[in-house]
Amino acid sequence: MLEGIVRESIGKPATKALRRDGYLIANIYGKGIENVHAAFKMNDFIRTVRNKETIAFPVNVAGKEYNLVVQGYESHPVSGNLLHVDLMIAQPGLVAHYHIPVKPVGIPVGLKNKGMLFVAKKRLRVKAAIENLPNAIEINVAPLDLGDSVLVRDVARIDNVTFTDADRVSVLSIIKAK
Repeated sequence: MLEGIVRESIGKPATKALRRDGYLIANIYGKGIENVHAAFKMNDFIRTVRNKETIAFPVNVAGKEYNLVVQGYESHPVSGNLLHVDLMIAQPGLVAHYHIPVKPVGIPVGLKNKGMLFVAKKRLRVKAAIENLPNAIEINVAPLDLGDSVLVRDVARIDNVTFTDADRVSVLSIIKAK
């Protein structure tokens, strides 16, 4: 389980000192819950988020356990290092917005015709309760040929999950390789 600390000061000098010591600044929030200003060791956080099997993952901050979902992050424009992350508490029964990864399944026909698979939206925005969320949205790409695309309206619907992206937005397509 990922361990974190509570930040005593949220000012600029304290934040810079934590970053210099290898910490990632985080804000933990939820509906009806007071915000927690936390910090996690950068490498531990990245390792935990990459190896998680579900959308939500458990953390321990100052003796309290939270089940969290990454809602947003800020990275350095030049180095690409993470600077800040927003974490939302996954409260059972509470309907909220989440970003679910898109997972193409199969080998498209268009690859044999000198095409390539282009994933335009790596994550789809949905509105649902945490217990109804799938770990990934799987899309069968086997029948797709050159010029074919899958829009949000073509994605199979999931019970108790509402897609909030516009219906006309392209999720993935087969484009001609250069």
